[in-house]
Amino acid sequence: MPGPGPHMIYTLGSGQALMHVSNGRFGPHHCVTYAINAFFGPDIGSFSEWLTSTLGLGRVLGSSVESWIHDPFYYVLILGFPLSLLYGWISRFVLHKGVLDSFSGVPLTVKQCFLLVFAGSLSHFFLDHLFEENGHSSMYTWILSTGWWKTRAPINPDAVVVISLLCASLIGGFIYIYRVKPLKSSRKQYHKSLRLILVIASAYCLWCASQIYLVSPRRPAVGEEADLGVLVFLGVFFFLPHWLCILSMNSRDVVDSAEQLPL
Repeated sequence: MPGPGPHMIYTLGSGQALMHVSNGRFGPHHCVTYAINAFFGPDIGSFSEWLTSTLGLGRVLGSSVESWIHDPFYYVLILGFPLSLLYGWISRFVLHKGVLDSFSGVPLTVKQCFLLVFAGSLSHFFLDHLFEENGHSSMYTWILSTGWWKTRAPINPDAVVVISLLCASLIGGFIYIYRVKPLKSSRKQYHKSLRLILVIASAYCLWCASQIYLVSPRRPAVGEEADLGVLVFLGVFFFLPHWLCILSMNSRDVVDSAEQLPL
Protein backbone atom coordinates (compact mmCIF):
# COMPACT_ATOMS: atom_id res chain seq x y z
CA MET A 1 0.00 0.00 0.00
CA PRO A 2 1.17 3.61 -0.36
CA GLY A 3 3.63 4.82 2.25
CA PRO A 4 3.87 8.21 3.99
CA GLY A 5 5.17 10.02 0.89
CA PRO A 6 2.20 9.54 -1.47
CA HIS A 7 -0.37 10.22 1.28
CA MET A 8 1.32 13.43 2.36
CA ILE A 9 2.11 14.70 -1.14
CA TYR A 10 -1.43 14.00 -2.40
CA THR A 11 -3.18 15.77 0.47
CA LEU A 12 -0.70 18.63 0.85
CA GLY A 13 -0.87 19.18 -2.90
CA SER A 14 -4.66 19.24 -3.02
CA GLY A 15 -4.72 21.32 0.18
CA GLN A 16 -2.35 23.80 -1.41
CA ALA A 17 -4.71 24.08 -4.38
CA LEU A 18 -7.61 24.80 -2.02
CA MET A 19 -5.49 27.42 -0.25
CA HIS A 20 -4.81 29.11 -3.58
CA VAL A 21 -8.38 29.20 -4.88
CA SER A 22 -10.05 30.00 -1.54
CA ASN A 23 -8.19 33.29 -1.01
CA GLY A 24 -7.12 32.33 2.52
CA ARG A 25 -10.33 30.67 3.70
CA PHE A 26 -8.54 27.31 3.61
CA GLY A 27 -5.32 28.02 5.45
CA PRO A 28 -2.15 26.24 6.58
CA HIS A 29 -3.87 24.90 9.72
CA HIS A 30 -6.53 23.26 7.54
CA CYS A 31 -3.90 21.86 5.21
CA VAL A 32 -1.69 20.34 7.91
CA THR A 33 -4.62 18.81 9.83
CA TYR A 34 -6.00 17.32 6.63
CA ALA A 35 -2.63 15.90 5.59
CA ILE A 36 -1.79 14.40 9.01
CA ASN A 37 -5.09 12.54 9.12
CA ALA A 38 -4.61 11.28 5.59
CA PHE A 39 -1.10 10.04 6.35
CA PHE A 40 -1.03 8.89 9.97
CA GLY A 41 -4.72 8.84 10.87
CA PRO A 42 -6.16 5.43 9.94
CA ASP A 43 -2.68 3.91 10.31
CA ILE A 44 -2.68 4.63 14.06
CA GLY A 45 -3.87 1.04 14.50
CA SER A 46 -0.92 -0.31 12.49
CA PHE A 47 1.44 1.87 14.51
CA SER A 48 -0.13 0.58 17.75
CA GLU A 49 0.35 -2.99 16.56
CA TRP A 50 4.02 -2.33 15.81
CA LEU A 51 4.54 -0.47 19.09
CA THR A 52 2.99 -3.15 21.32
CA SER A 53 4.96 -5.90 19.62
CA THR A 54 8.16 -3.86 19.92
CA LEU A 55 7.57 -3.28 23.64
CA GLY A 56 7.00 -6.97 24.19
CA LEU A 57 3.29 -6.61 24.87
CA GLY A 58 2.37 -8.94 22.03
CA ARG A 59 0.48 -8.26 18.81
CA VAL A 60 -2.97 -9.15 20.11
CA LEU A 61 -3.78 -5.71 21.53
CA GLY A 62 -2.37 -3.91 18.53
CA SER A 63 -4.13 -6.21 16.06
CA SER A 64 -7.49 -5.72 17.77
CA VAL A 65 -7.09 -1.94 17.54
CA GLU A 66 -5.81 -2.00 13.97
CA SER A 67 -8.81 -3.94 12.63
CA TRP A 68 -11.18 -1.23 13.89
CA ILE A 69 -9.15 1.90 13.26
CA HIS A 70 -7.97 1.11 9.73
CA ASP A 71 -11.37 1.84 8.23
CA PRO A 72 -12.56 5.04 6.52
CA PHE A 73 -15.67 5.34 8.71
CA TYR A 74 -14.83 3.52 11.97
CA TYR A 75 -11.76 5.74 12.33
CA VAL A 76 -14.01 8.81 12.35
CA LEU A 77 -16.70 7.25 14.55
CA ILE A 78 -14.20 6.06 17.17
CA LEU A 79 -11.53 8.77 17.15
CA GLY A 80 -13.14 11.65 15.26
CA PHE A 81 -14.39 13.68 18.24
CA PRO A 82 -11.41 13.22 20.61
CA LEU A 83 -8.98 13.95 17.78
CA SER A 84 -10.97 17.05 16.85
CA LEU A 85 -10.57 18.34 20.40
CA LEU A 86 -6.84 17.60 20.25
CA TYR A 87 -6.30 19.25 16.87
CA GLY A 88 -8.35 22.27 17.93
CA TRP A 89 -6.11 22.72 20.98
CA ILE A 90 -2.96 22.26 18.89
CA SER A 91 -4.24 24.83 16.38
CA ARG A 92 -4.72 27.40 19.16
CA PHE A 93 -1.32 26.57 20.68
CA VAL A 94 0.77 26.83 17.51
CA LEU A 95 -1.04 30.01 16.46
CA HIS A 96 -0.46 31.60 19.87
CA LYS A 97 3.22 30.61 19.81
CA GLY A 98 3.66 31.90 16.28
CA VAL A 99 4.65 28.48 14.90
CA LEU A 100 2.15 28.31 12.03
CA ASP A 101 0.21 31.13 10.37
CA SER A 102 -3.50 30.69 9.78
CA PHE A 103 -4.04 33.65 7.37
CA SER A 104 -7.25 34.49 9.24
CA GLY A 105 -5.67 34.95 12.66
CA VAL A 106 -8.05 32.44 14.27
CA PRO A 107 -7.48 28.76 15.13
CA LEU A 108 -9.54 25.87 13.86
CA THR A 109 -12.79 25.06 15.65
CA VAL A 110 -13.72 21.55 16.77
CA LYS A 111 -16.24 21.33 13.92
CA GLN A 112 -13.62 22.28 11.34
CA CYS A 113 -11.20 19.74 12.78
CA PHE A 114 -13.84 17.00 12.64
CA LEU A 115 -14.53 17.73 8.98
CA LEU A 116 -10.79 17.61 8.23
CA VAL A 117 -10.34 14.35 10.18
CA PHE A 118 -13.15 12.81 8.13
CA ALA A 119 -11.73 14.18 4.87
CA GLY A 120 -8.25 12.92 5.71
CA SER A 121 -9.53 9.43 6.46
CA LEU A 122 -11.38 9.18 3.14
CA SER A 123 -8.39 10.54 1.21
CA HIS A 124 -6.16 7.96 2.90
CA PHE A 125 -8.30 5.17 1.53
CA PHE A 126 -8.55 6.81 -1.89
CA LEU A 127 -4.94 5.72 -2.38
CA ASP A 128 -5.10 2.55 -0.29
CA HIS A 129 -8.02 1.02 -2.19
CA LEU A 130 -6.29 1.58 -5.52
CA PHE A 131 -2.74 0.59 -4.68
CA GLU A 132 -2.76 -2.08 -1.96
CA GLU A 133 -2.95 -5.88 -1.84
CA ASN A 134 -1.42 -6.24 -5.28
CA GLY A 135 -4.53 -4.77 -6.87
CA HIS A 136 -6.85 -7.28 -5.20
CA SER A 137 -8.37 -5.18 -2.44
CA SER A 138 -12.05 -5.77 -1.73
CA MET A 139 -13.01 -2.29 -2.94
CA TYR A 140 -11.02 -2.51 -6.16
CA THR A 141 -12.39 -6.00 -6.81
CA TRP A 142 -15.94 -4.69 -6.37
CA ILE A 143 -15.31 -1.77 -8.72
CA LEU A 144 -14.17 -4.14 -11.46
CA SER A 145 -17.07 -6.51 -10.73
CA THR A 146 -19.51 -3.84 -11.91
CA GLY A 147 -18.04 -4.11 -15.40
CA TRP A 148 -18.60 -6.81 -18.01
CA TRP A 149 -15.54 -8.97 -18.56
CA LYS A 150 -16.96 -12.38 -19.54
CA THR A 151 -17.27 -11.88 -23.27
CA ARG A 152 -17.51 -8.94 -25.63
CA ALA A 153 -20.22 -6.77 -24.15
CA PRO A 154 -23.36 -6.59 -26.29
CA ILE A 155 -24.67 -3.15 -27.21
CA ASN A 156 -28.21 -2.89 -25.87
CA PRO A 157 -30.36 -0.21 -27.58
CA ASP A 158 -32.11 0.74 -24.33
CA ALA A 159 -28.75 1.28 -22.63
CA VAL A 160 -27.66 3.55 -25.47
CA VAL A 161 -30.87 5.58 -25.17
CA VAL A 162 -30.74 5.92 -21.37
CA ILE A 163 -27.05 6.84 -21.20
CA SER A 164 -27.39 9.26 -24.10
CA LEU A 165 -30.33 11.03 -22.44
CA LEU A 166 -28.52 11.28 -19.11
CA CYS A 167 -25.30 12.63 -20.63
CA ALA A 168 -27.19 15.03 -22.89
CA SER A 169 -29.24 16.26 -19.91
CA LEU A 170 -26.06 16.80 -17.92
CA ILE A 171 -24.20 18.89 -20.48
CA GLY A 172 -27.36 20.60 -21.75
CA GLY A 173 -28.50 21.50 -18.25
CA PHE A 174 -25.05 22.79 -17.35
CA ILE A 175 -25.00 25.06 -20.42
CA TYR A 176 -28.53 26.27 -19.67
CA ILE A 177 -27.63 27.14 -16.06
CA TYR A 178 -24.59 29.16 -17.12
CA ARG A 179 -26.20 30.76 -20.16
CA VAL A 180 -25.55 34.45 -20.79
CA LYS A 181 -28.17 36.65 -19.16
CA PRO A 182 -28.30 40.23 -17.84
CA LEU A 183 -28.84 39.46 -14.17
CA LYS A 184 -27.30 36.38 -12.65
CA SER A 185 -26.03 35.10 -9.32
CA SER A 186 -22.94 32.93 -9.59
CA ARG A 187 -23.74 31.38 -6.20
CA LYS A 188 -27.22 30.31 -7.32
CA GLN A 189 -25.79 28.98 -10.57
CA TYR A 190 -23.23 26.99 -8.62
CA HIS A 191 -25.85 25.38 -6.39
CA LYS A 192 -28.10 24.60 -9.36
CA SER A 193 -25.27 22.97 -11.29
CA LEU A 194 -24.26 20.96 -8.21
CA ARG A 195 -27.82 19.67 -7.80
CA LEU A 196 -27.92 18.83 -11.50
CA ILE A 197 -24.73 16.78 -11.27
CA LEU A 198 -25.97 14.94 -8.15
CA VAL A 199 -29.31 14.12 -9.76
CA ILE A 200 -27.76 12.85 -13.00
CA ALA A 201 -25.09 10.90 -11.13
CA SER A 202 -27.74 9.28 -8.92
CA ALA A 203 -29.88 8.37 -11.93
CA TYR A 204 -26.80 6.99 -13.71
CA CYS A 205 -25.93 4.82 -10.70
CA LEU A 206 -29.53 3.60 -10.36
CA TRP A 207 -29.56 2.56 -14.02
CA CYS A 208 -26.28 0.67 -13.67
CA ALA A 209 -27.33 -0.98 -10.40
CA SER A 210 -30.65 -2.09 -11.89
CA GLN A 211 -28.92 -3.79 -14.81
CA ILE A 212 -26.33 -5.47 -12.58
CA TYR A 213 -28.36 -6.51 -9.55
CA LEU A 214 -32.06 -6.47 -10.52
CA VAL A 215 -32.25 -7.73 -14.09
CA SER A 216 -31.95 -11.50 -14.52
CA PRO A 217 -29.85 -12.56 -16.26
CA ARG A 218 -27.47 -9.70 -15.66
CA ARG A 219 -26.91 -7.26 -18.52
CA PRO A 220 -23.99 -4.90 -19.23
CA ALA A 221 -25.14 -1.48 -18.02
CA VAL A 222 -22.74 0.56 -20.16
CA GLY A 223 -20.94 -1.86 -22.40
CA GLU A 224 -17.97 -3.36 -20.61
CA GLU A 225 -17.39 -0.28 -18.45
CA ALA A 226 -17.46 -0.49 -14.63
CA ASP A 227 -19.28 2.85 -14.34
CA LEU A 228 -21.20 2.06 -11.16
CA GLY A 229 -18.08 1.14 -9.21
CA VAL A 230 -16.13 4.08 -10.59
CA LEU A 231 -18.84 6.63 -9.76
CA VAL A 232 -19.41 5.31 -6.22
CA PHE A 233 -15.67 5.18 -5.55
CA LEU A 234 -15.02 8.70 -6.84
CA GLY A 235 -18.05 10.07 -5.02
CA VAL A 236 -17.06 8.65 -1.63
CA PHE A 237 -13.27 8.78 -1.73
CA PHE A 238 -12.49 11.75 -4.00
CA PHE A 239 -15.32 14.27 -4.22
CA LEU A 240 -16.65 13.85 -0.66
CA PRO A 241 -13.32 14.52 1.12
CA HIS A 242 -12.71 17.63 -0.95
CA TRP A 243 -16.26 18.79 -0.24
CA LEU A 244 -15.60 18.28 3.49
CA CYS A 245 -12.47 20.41 3.13
CA ILE A 246 -14.55 23.12 1.48
CA LEU A 247 -17.09 22.95 4.32
CA SER A 248 -14.24 23.38 6.82
CA MET A 249 -13.14 26.69 5.31
CA ASN A 250 -13.33 29.87 7.34
CA SER A 251 -16.18 32.21 6.53
CA ARG A 252 -15.53 35.28 4.40
CA ASP A 253 -16.25 37.50 7.40
CA VAL A 254 -13.37 35.95 9.34
CA VAL A 255 -10.92 36.44 6.47
CA ASP A 256 -12.12 40.00 5.78
CA SER A 257 -11.76 40.90 9.44
CA ALA A 258 -8.20 39.56 9.48
CA GLU A 259 -7.31 41.64 6.42
CA GLN A 260 -8.59 44.82 8.10
CA LEU A 261 -6.48 44.38 11.22
CA PRO A 262 -3.70 47.01 11.54
CA LEU A 263 -0.19 45.73 10.92
